[in-house]
Amino acid sequence: MKSSPSSLPLALLLAALTGAAGAHGTSHTGGIAAERGTAAVASFDIVHARVSVNGKLATFHMAVSGKAGAVRPTPSGKLAGSSVFSYVWPTSLDPSVVGFGPKAGILAFAVTSHPDFDDTPLFDENGDGKTDNDGDVWHSHWVVLQPDAACGKDALKVVDIPEGTRPRLPKTWPGLPLLIDSPGWAPVFRGDTVEMRVPFDDIGAIEASAFDGVTAALRVNASMHNPLLCVADVFKVASGDLSLPGKVER
Repeated sequence: MKSSPSSLPLALLLAALTGAAGAHGTSHTGGIAAERGTAAVASFDIVHARVSVNGKLATFHMAVSGKAGAVRPTPSGKLAGSSVFSYVWPTSLDPSVVGFGPKAGILAFAVTSHPDFDDTPLFDENGDGKTDNDGDVWHSHWVVLQPDAACGKDALKVVDIPEGTRPRLPKTWPGLPLLIDSPGWAPVFRGDTVEMRVPFDDIGAIEASAFDGVTAALRVNASMHNPLLCVADVFKVASGDLSLPGKVER
């Protein structure tokens, strides 16, 4: 793919903790159903998003109108200015639930692909014996998001870690100057769906949370300075307004 799909206004992302749910179709049970065909690329055209729990595991589920995971960023050959494609579940969870500092921003679970860099240094996703060359393989992250006008009007970024500071971080933080976690869980793609099973010590926290579904592209800053990683394009929001209407199911 040589160009990003058309975006929805990034202002939608700033509505993350407010607003009411819109009306959607009923082609899927539970979760958030979305109108088919409203994103430019079928691989990112969300038709359903759901989070469910069983025991200590939460399953993050997203269905699209095309083949999930079929489209990845075109390699640019360099980190600066490179793209990240993602399936994202923004949540109402406090970031402290997964090991970040409390009230650090909007906690989101993401499944991402980015061929120009690797941010999972503990894991060998492509099985070639190296841990630094598989960023293009779809993999999972927790990220903390905050608005930053430097990314564009009403845009969000993955929160930067200022030089000389030592915020609270998860054990599998990948060493980047960002509030990002690389836990190593492998997403499962089947036809039009992507799913990820995530363990929680306190499953009650996720049971009580709200969520939404988003497909988006992020971009590494061309100057490699703060902000390092901006949300550049929103392909689709399951709820339409990112009001987090989803309720976790058992």
